[in-house]
Amino acid sequence: MARFRFREPSIIPGFRMAFGFTIAYLAIIVLIPIAGLFLKTFELDWATFERIVTGPRFLAALKLSFGASALAALFNVVIGVVIAWVLVRYRFPGRRLLDAIIDLPFALPTAVAGISLGWVYSPNGWIGRLFAPDIMISYTPIGVWIALVFIGLPFVVRTVQPVLEDLDRQVEEAAATLGARRFTTIRRVILPTLLPAILTGFALAFARAVGEYGSVIFIAGTGTGVTILPVLIVEWLAQRGHNAIALHAAAAIAAVMLMVSFAILLAINLIQAWSNRRFGRV
Repeated sequence: MARFRFREPSIIPGFRMAFGFTIAYLAIIVLIPIAGLFLKTFELDWATFERIVTGPRFLAALKLSFGASALAALFNVVIGVVIAWVLVRYRFPGRRLLDAIIDLPFALPTAVAGISLGWVYSPNGWIGRLFAPDIMISYTPIGVWIALVFIGLPFVVRTVQPVLEDLDRQVEEAAATLGARRFTTIRRVILPTLLPAILTGFALAFARAVGEYGSVIFIAGTGTGVTILPVLIVEWLAQRGHNAIALHAAAAIAAVMLMVSFAILLAINLIQAWSNRRFGRV
């Protein structure tokens, strides 16, 4: 029977110090703040907590936040894979410029992105005026979705792109030689290889979208059905001076948001672990 070993032998010393630093850092930066969030939530009585997290405004914000984030991440998966394919498989003038533009949502301050999107898609903006007054984009769920697509696209492209670059084209050529059609080659050869990276990109884009505030606040509304959870949290925090439960309410909303996000990301990670075993690791 093999004996369990807490650590593998290494030529580099300092395991105990590095491991202790890792645990301490994660505790201070991640675990303690999360624990404080739940402790603050537990100070509410159950009736007040239930009233906060079952109110129509909270439920509408919950639906919009997670629904728009999931739809934006799914859309980014499709568009991101296509863009990564174009950047890797084709050579054309301006390719490096296009590759650099993909990283703009990383570099732009979220407030700048929000102001830009809010103006462009407003009824008087360059794009918004093309749809107004029949279709309003700014201050509607459509505007929220567009903002989440904007900030999530680089996560998918930058996750899938390296895998595409490492994909051996000889495998595709072998499939074609054996008589496989293009769609069959994509479905049986390319997609299984890309699936772990696609799931990782989806998880990253979804996680970023759920917690996004800066770029969404300028294009989202404040009424029921057009408000996202981070905006609702900030609204409660703004009432701290004259509302005794404001801080607790904000913590309760954040705690529910955290638990739902964790459940969804856990499901994605389980699917990703299955795909790693089935098709190979990224």
